[in-house]
Amino acid sequence: MGGVNAAGRTSGHQSFRRTVIDALPETSRHQTLLGLTSLMQLSRRAPDWVNADGSATDAATLLARHERHVLDHTLIRRLEDDRYNAAGIPANRAARLNLASSATATLRRRQLPDRPPEHWQIRELDKRHVEVTMPAGELEVLLPDRREALVRCAGQLPSGFDPTSLYHSVHHPRGLSMAIFGASDCLGQSGFEWQSLADRIDPDEVAVYAGNSIGQLDNEGWGGLLQSYLSGNRVTSKQMPLGYGQMPADFLNAYVLGSVGATGAMQGACASFLYNLRLGVDDIRSGRRRVVLVGSSDAPITPEIIEGFRAMSALADDASLKALDALEMLTDADYQRACRPFARNCGFTIAESAQFLLLMDDSLALETGADILGAVPEVFVNADGNKRSISAPGIGNYITLAKSVALMRDILGDEAVQKRSHVHAHGTSTPKNRTTESHVLDAVARANGIDSWPVVAIKAYLGHSQGAAGGDQLMSALGSFAHGVLPGIFTLDAVADDVYDEHLEFFREHRQHDSDISFVNAKGFGGNNATAPVMSPAITERLLRQRHGEAAMQRWRRAREAVRDRQAEYESRAQGGEFHPIYHFGKDVLEGPELAVHADRIDIPGYARPVSLKVDNPFGRLDS
Repeated sequence: MGGVNAAGRTSGHQSFRRTVIDALPETSRHQTLLGLTSLMQLSRRAPDWVNADGSATDAATLLARHERHVLDHTLIRRLEDDRYNAAGIPANRAARLNLASSATATLRRRQLPDRPPEHWQIRELDKRHVEVTMPAGELEVLLPDRREALVRCAGQLPSGFDPTSLYHSVHHPRGLSMAIFGASDCLGQSGFEWQSLADRIDPDEVAVYAGNSIGQLDNEGWGGLLQSYLSGNRVTSKQMPLGYGQMPADFLNAYVLGSVGATGAMQGACASFLYNLRLGVDDIRSGRRRVVLVGSSDAPITPEIIEGFRAMSALADDASLKALDALEMLTDADYQRACRPFARNCGFTIAESAQFLLLMDDSLALETGADILGAVPEVFVNADGNKRSISAPGIGNYITLAKSVALMRDILGDEAVQKRSHVHAHGTSTPKNRTTESHVLDAVARANGIDSWPVVAIKAYLGHSQGAAGGDQLMSALGSFAHGVLPGIFTLDAVADDVYDEHLEFFREHRQHDSDISFVNAKGFGGNNATAPVMSPAITERLLRQRHGEAAMQRWRRAREAVRDRQAEYESRAQGGEFHPIYHFGKDVLEGPELAVHADRIDIPGYARPVSLKVDNPFGRLDS
C-alpha cells in the first residue's frame, strides 16, 4: 500500500499512526512525528538541522522544535492558501460603465480584443502600443475582484509537502503528481523492484485501475482550460489531455510501470476507489490478471469545486460552523473540529488524497514472499433504484453491506462477524448521512445478531477526499489490523438524536480491538454504493494454509524475510524524507515495428516473457 493524505504518508502506516497518535507507545509516537517532520521538509530547513556549534541536530531536539507544528499542520485545518484568508479569492465582476464623455486609453497591441467594438477609434502609437478612444455611453467590462472565502478549512496534505518537487514534473496537475508519489510509495513499501516482479508473469497479466471522481480541475488541467477565455489566459497543449479522470492510470502505465496490461478507471463518485478495487478483485479471481495496481488520486481543493459543493449545502462552511456552536468567530481549533460524523453537524469537509494498493493472486504472493497486509474476497456494488434527488442517499447501500456481511459469515462464521469485526463508515458529517447511513448499519447489524458494532469514521481526521475516500478508509483498516487500535471519532461530543444506534457503538476515544474483519463502506452521489469486506493478515494466512498447505506457507515465510529487509530499507529512507518517485519519461519507448508478431504470441523488446495469444473461446469452434 502507498500514498499520501492529510495525515501523511500511507506506507509504514504513518498516516494511520497520525490519526491514533495519542494511543501509540512513546517510541511509535516519536517515530511518527519524526517521519512527518521529514515529509514536511522541516528537518531540511536551516538552521533547524544544524546546532549552533555546527553539529547535526539529534532526533529529540528536532522533535521538540517541531512537534507542535507537525500536529497543527496535518489533518483537517484552516486552509493555508492565502486566497482563502484575508486576501480573498481572485475573481472578476461583470459591470456596465456609463461613460459621461469619451475616454482615451493606451494599451499594448496584443491586449486588444480580436474583434474590437465598431465604435472604438484605434490609433497606432508604435509597433507595440495603440491608443483607443471610446465614445460616451455604456461600456461592458470585467472588474478585478476578490471574493471572500465562505469555506476556510480542508483536509490538505501536510504543510510543506509538495509531490511535484520530488521528480521532474512539467505542468503536472496536483492530482497526477500525487498519483506518481502514491504509486511509487506503494511499490517501495511492497519490498519488490517492479521489473523483477513483472519478469515473473506475462506482460498482460498486469492491470492498473486508477482514476478520480472529478478529474484534474486545477490550473494545469481542465480548470485552467475552462477558465481560459474568461481569464484571458492561453490554453496549453497539456491541459486537455491531463484533465481526464482516468489519467492517473495512464500516467502509471506510461511513466511508472511501463505496463501493456489492462487499464482503466471506473467512476462512482465518492465510491470510485472501491469501484476500481472491484475491477482488480474480479480480474484476479477470474485468472485474467495476477498483479493489479488499484488506486485513486483526487485533488479537489480548488475555489470552484469548493463553491460548487457549498452551493449544494453539502459543505461545512464558516457560517454553518458558527451557527452550529453559536460562535462569533472561528478559531483554528474550531476548523480542526469541522468534520463531525454522526454528531450534530452541518456538512462535509473537502480533502485531497492519493491511495494505492498492490493486489496479487495468492499463488504469486506465496511464491514471491509478499508481505501480506490483508485480503479482499469481493467488493459489492449496487445502485439506489428510483430517487427523488440524484444526490440523496437511497437503498443500494443496504444491499452492498448486507451481502458483505453474508459473505464473511459464510467464510468465517457468525462469531467472527458478531464479535471480531468493525465497520468503516462513509461518515461524511452531513445531517443526511448521519441518519441514512446509521440506519443502514443498524439494520444490517440487527439482522445478523450484532449487538454492539464498532463504527469508525476516519473523515473526522482526514476530511472527504471524494473518489479516494474509500482508499483512506481501507488504509486505516489495514492500520487497525497492524496495531490493534480503532480510531475514535474525536469530534463526537454526543451522538446526534436522529442517529440509529441500537446495535452500533460510536466512541470518541481510540479503542483497543482485535478485528478479523473490517467492512469498508462508501456512498456516492448519484446512487453509487460499494462495500468491501477486508480480512486481517492473520485470517488471510489461515485461509492460505487451508488452500496451499503448511509446506507452502513455510516456503513463503522464508522468502518473505528478504522482502521485509527491503521494506525496512525503504521505510528507513522514507522516514528520513528521502523519496525518489518512479518517473520514466521517454524511456524505452516502443511504437510497433520493434515487435515480433507471431500467430501464438507477441515478443516485446525489454519484456522477459511474450504476450500469449491463447485466449478463451466462450463459444467453441463453429461447425462448418
